[in-house]
Amino acid sequence: MSGRPGPPALRFETAEQGRLLLRQGERPLLLGRSVGEGCCPELYLHRLDGFRSPLPALRSSTMRSEINWLHRYARWLEDADGTPLRDGRWELAARTGFPPGIWTEDFVRDWPGGRLELSCGGGWHGVLPLRPLSPPDAGRVKAYRKHAREGTLAPVLLWWVTFLDGWVILDGHDRAVAALAEERTPECVELSQVPDEEAWRKAAEEVTEGHEERLRRLAARAGDPDAERQRARMEQAYADAIASLPYGVLPTGCLPLPGGAAAWDDLAVRAMFQFPRD
Repeated sequence: MSGRPGPPALRFETAEQGRLLLRQGERPLLLGRSVGEGCCPELYLHRLDGFRSPLPALRSSTMRSEINWLHRYARWLEDADGTPLRDGRWELAARTGFPPGIWTEDFVRDWPGGRLELSCGGGWHGVLPLRPLSPPDAGRVKAYRKHAREGTLAPVLLWWVTFLDGWVILDGHDRAVAALAEERTPECVELSQVPDEEAWRKAAEEVTEGHEERLRRLAARAGDPDAERQRARMEQAYADAIASLPYGVLPTGCLPLPGGAAAWDDLAVRAMFQFPRD
C-alpha cells in the first residue's frame, strides 16, 4: 500500500494515564480508559455514533453471485476513505475459525459502554462493534439470516488491533448478528498490517543462514540414519518458518492525542452528558 502518507483516517490516539481515543477523520468514535495496574488491567469503553463503513452496501444478488470476497474487499478498501490503511504492507486473509468464546462472552453486545478484561499475557481476544447491533428479528438481519442458511452470506470485515489482542468490526455488523442468530460462527475477512518487503527479506535471510549452518553441522554425520531423519525434520521446520514470515503482524500504531489529557477529558464530559447513566 502506497500513496497514503501521514496518519490513517481511522486511527487510535492516546494520552496520559491510559486514555485512548478512536477517531475516523475528525469524528471521535470511541473513548477508552485503562483502569488497574499490573498485568491484568481493564479497559472501560464508551462508543459514539457516526462510524462509516469503508465498504459499499451489499445487495442480495451480489452475495449470491460467484465472487472472490478477498479480492473484492481489497479493491474496495484501496478506493475507500475512513480506513486504518496507511503506507506499508497489509494483508487480507479469510478467517473461518475462532477459539471458543470469541463470538459469545467476548463479543461486546452492549452499547455504548463496554469493559474489556485485558488478561495477563493473553490480551482480551474478542470482537468489538463500532455501531449498535440490530436485534435478530430486524428486517435486514432476517434477510441476512436467510443468506446464512443458504451459505451465501458475505464475510464480516475485521481489523486486527494488536494492543487489544482482538478485532474491531469494520463492516458487517448485521451479518455477524445474522450468522450468530443461525448458530453459525461468522465467516470473516481479517485486515492486518504486516512487515514490509525489506523487513521480510531480512528475516528470511536470518532464517536461511541459521538453517544452512545447521545443515553444515549435520553434514558431518553423513550416512547416519538418524541424521537423515533429522535433516527431513529440519527441512520441514525451515519451510514452515519461511511460510509464516509474511503473516507476522506489525503492532497497531497509536498517535499522540492532540491536546492530550485535557482534550480527552473534554470529550468524555460531553459524552457522559449525552449518556448520563453510562
